[in-house]
This record gives sequence, C-alpha cells and structure tokens, in this order.
Amino acid sequence: MKKLLVTGGAGFIGSEFVRQGVKKGYKTALVDKLTYAGDMARIKEIEREITFYNTDITDKKSIEDIFKKEKPDAVVHWAAESHVDRSILDASPFLDTNVRGTHVLLDVAKNCGVGTFINISTDEVYGELKEEGQFYETTPLNPSSPYSVSKASADMLGRAYYRTYGVPVITVRPSNNYGHWQYPEKLIPVTILKAMNNESIPVYGTGQNIREWLFVSDCADAVFKILEKGIIGEIYNIGSREEKRNIEVVKTILRLLKKSEDLIEFTKDRPGHDYRYSLNSDKIKEQIGWKAETSFLEGIEKTVKWYIENTLWASSRLAYPSKY
Repeated sequence: MKKLLVTGGAGFIGSEFVRQGVKKGYKTALVDKLTYAGDMARIKEIEREITFYNTDITDKKSIEDIFKKEKPDAVVHWAAESHVDRSILDASPFLDTNVRGTHVLLDVAKNCGVGTFINISTDEVYGELKEEGQFYETTPLNPSSPYSVSKASADMLGRAYYRTYGVPVITVRPSNNYGHWQYPEKLIPVTILKAMNNESIPVYGTGQNIREWLFVSDCADAVFKILEKGIIGEIYNIGSREEKRNIEVVKTILRLLKKSEDLIEFTKDRPGHDYRYSLNSDKIKEQIGWKAETSFLEGIEKTVKWYIENTLWASSRLAYPSKY
C-alpha cells in the first residue's frame, strides 16, 4: 500500500481525501499550515491514524525534513489559497502559497524518489466560456483572477518539472466543489447559513453566472482513481456535467430550507467575474473509468442537511468578505 504525503489535508477537499484514504488503508502524512480555512475538526475522527505536520509548504527546510522522514510514495498536493474574492482584495498570499509553495514541493520531490505527484489545479485556469462549448485538457490556459493566475502558474510549474526534470507529475483540474465541511465564504455554505438565519443572501450581478458543480466526495474519489490508474505526465479534467446558474443554486437551497426568495439581495458584480465554466471529462471516463456518482440535487440535499446538523461549527466561521 502506498504511503501518501497530502498537503492541505485539513482543508475542505483535502480533508475529504484524507478521510477516504484512511478508510482505504493508505498510510498518510498530512501537511497543513492551518490558515483561517484549515481546521483540525475536519480530521478529528482519524487524527490518530495519520501523521500531522503543522507546516507552511513555502518552508523548504521543513518540507525537506518531512520528505526525508516520511519517504512518501506519492504526493497529493491540495494546499492552496482558494477564494477568488480574497485574491482580488490581496493577491500576495495566493502567489506565495500557490506558486512558491508548489515550487518548493516540486523541487523537494525532484530529489526524493517520489513515484507520483498529483498536482491539484482547477477549471478556473481555462478562463471563461460563453453559452456554448467546453474546456478540454488541451484548451489553452487563460486565467482571469489573481487566484486563477496563481493556480495556472502552479499547474504549469508541475508540467514543467515533469518535462524538464522527470518529476512524475499528474495534473488534475476539478470543477467547483461543494459539500460538507466547506468553509463558509463560498456561495453554497454562505447561502445555507444566511437562509437559516433569515438574513439577506448576497448574489453577484443578476446571478446568471454558470458553474459546474462537483460533490466533494466524488472529487476525492476521482483523485484516488487517478492516483491508482492515471498516466504520469497527463492532465485530467474532473467534472460532473451538472451546470447551474448561481441564482438556480440559491433558489434550490431556499426551497429545501422552505425560505422565501425575498432573502436574495443582488449586489455589485465581482471584478473580472467569469461567466461560465464547463469541463469535458471524457478522458478520465475513458482512460480510468471514473464518472461522478452524485447528482446535484442529491448532493445539495446532503449538504444542506449537514449544515443544519453542524450549525455551531459553520456559524462560528461565517466569513463572507466585504462587498466591492
């Protein structure tokens, strides 16, 4: 069984990956800086079954020491600053963690005999689409926000390290994740919590922007399938084919909570707001045999139920950023 080194494993998606990995029997070392969005509560139930390092991935000496001690067979790199709104307010942490941190990990992995390095990117590196078309793995990168630029840089760094140094990198580009344990600054958890409290729900512009929504458990499962069957040097899109306008998402949540649509408050649009993302995920289906199992309705019902049952955790962390 492979030994994993997982970065960002106390984050939203990373923690789901770690929880699934422990159930699968993987030995796991977890590296997380525990910024505002990292939380040990997400991995409390498995804390005794992993090795945890409270470490900044930009600290090269510490990362080298961890690699030497753990001798991982594979690295799965989830750690990232991830909120577009925050990147618009201040891009510096995004460039530091997402670019410099990825560089440190790749540089250390280059000399440590790692068998696989899964570099987690995002669909946002492609830029935006209008009403038609899809992003393929071969689509040129055209990022719009400081966040997506930092992720595109990390994405390209990984592919450069594969080509130049032979680091065994596989690049993964998932669509928008949602589900349990998501830090409440993103659309879905913010909407759920504000609706539960009968507070106004901020929606950018007219809510017509379109995202492809992927349930977090499906995303983690896809990355395990790639870890086990993926081809070194390849890129894999991970999508659900479940595209929804933001306003549809908000209204669905309100309906599930039996709340009035009068809570919706349209606000000034985000600068540089991409209109639509849509991934073509045929490659992962054909090469690896994976497809998303959770429909949007099933996933959003599970998500709403989780936040109702975990209101104390979520409400204490509600952090919707300042409006522009």
